Amino acid sequence: MNLSSRTIAILIALLVAGVLTTFAYVMPGLPVREAFLAGGVTVAACFLLVYLSFEALIFREINGIYTGLEHIKRKEFKKLSNKFLFRPEPLKRLRDEILDTAERRQQEFDELKRLQVLRREFLADVSHELKTPLFAAQGFVHTILDEEEDGEEGMDPATRRKFLQKAAASLDALDTLVQDLVTISQLEKGVVRMRRQRFDLVELIEEIFELLEQQARQRGATLALFPPHLSATGLPVVADRNRIRQVLVNLIDNALKYGREVGGQVVVSLATGREGVRIAVRDNGAGIAPEHQGRIFERFYRIEKSRSRAAGGSGLGLAISKHIVEAHKSSIRIHSVVGEGTTMEFKLPRPKHAPPVQVRPVGPRG
Repeated sequence: MNLSSRTIAILIALLVAGVLTTFAYVMPGLPVREAFLAGGVTVAACFLLVYLSFEALIFREINGIYTGLEHIKRKEFKKLSNKFLFRPEPLKRLRDEILDTAERRQQEFDELKRLQVLRREFLADVSHELKTPLFAAQGFVHTILDEEEDGEEGMDPATRRKFLQKAAASLDALDTLVQDLVTISQLEKGVVRMRRQRFDLVELIEEIFELLEQQARQRGATLALFPPHLSATGLPVVADRNRIRQVLVNLIDNALKYGREVGGQVVVSLATGREGVRIAVRDNGAGIAPEHQGRIFERFYRIEKSRSRAAGGSGLGLAISKHIVEAHKSSIRIHSVVGEGTTMEFKLPRPKHAPPVQVRPVGPRG
């Protein structure tokens, strides 16, 4: 049976008034008229007391809970009432707890929806990246097989070798993608341990410059170390050399690909401080728009998809670099201005008893 607050208040008031009127009636010396008058006053007082109590203590708070839940559904968290550290009213504390729980559940639901979108994008990107080199290799191999099955002279050796080389290149790209997927999966799980050792950071950078020199020459770009006098003095750091090499190759390779096509310049600047060595890789390319800067370290995220695929790469380089740097208790920071260029930097610790090296904290502007 559903009763409104007003009906409950009337019933309680009538019950109390009836008891009091009966008690007053049976008492000697109280006329009937005064007894019924006392009963009427009691009914009115009890009705107002109980009804207002229901409205103030229960129904108003419940209405406030529903209002708060509506704000949460609309993601209007700022419109919720202020919460105090201590409230003696149990219903108000219950209201705050319900609103807090509902707000957390709404935020968790939003996060689950975001992760679901990322999962769909990741599966679509993985299937596409795996399909592209696989279909290319499959096409070249089947072309050779079809020519041999025709029973005629078939394909000349030079063309056959060219097709086989293209098929091998596609399979190599597929192998690189699979290896990158395995690497990033292990890094996310924390399976890969960083083998920290002391090594010369300048020597490593110059080694990478030699590796990428031909690529830079093909794009008409230059590679530079700042300050240049470090080539003679060196700069020791403590980290996993092979993993830091992977990070620097990814960052410098990206700077070359997305730098200026004519007169491009990639500068690796080093600066020492109390917290270690700051490594910054800067290009003078087109820069990255602010809406992309927060997502470029996501797996397979591309700003210019067609250009990225033409330039090659698995789309996992920056994501792998981010995890490697974080495993060294650091983080990659990005500074980019559209039309001026992009700088990506991170820090590495120096050996405890390393001699001081004077390095200016700011590199030259490209």
